[in-house]
Amino acid sequence: MEATRSILKTLAETSFDSVAGYRKAAEMANSPQLMGILTQQAQKRQSTLDALNQELVRVGGDAVTSGTTAGGLHRLWADITSLFEKGDEAAAERAEEGEDYLLKKFEAALKDQDIDPAARAVIEQAYLEVKEGERLTDQLAHQYD
Repeated sequence: MEATRSILKTLAETSFDSVAGYRKAAEMANSPQLMGILTQQAQKRQSTLDALNQELVRVGGDAVTSGTTAGGLHRLWADITSLFEKGDEAAAERAEEGEDYLLKKFEAALKDQDIDPAARAVIEQAYLEVKEGERLTDQLAHQYD
């Protein structure tokens, strides 16, 4: 169960970073359309985080209420303010990079054979949402290119 808790915590932390990043990006967006899309993605990712946290608590862990401090996703989103000075194109590209990073975290987690079956189902569902977000940010990167 310890492996399951550890994996869920890591995924919840990086998902927390993603929520915070989308919110910050939406605040800084120049385009109202991009602002709306980023806000909607933040809400979707919050739902993903909530599901991961619920499962984390079920397996005996503590809900994640803050993100990572040194993770790659955190660093990408931490730079988002300066990227918006370069326009929506750079922001869309950074969102795409963040989603790619998060997707890889979920793919790696799903390769672990020691995950509790109920937790695996939650992670698989979250993975589908992250994969959808990754496809969206790919489209945004092309749109604002």
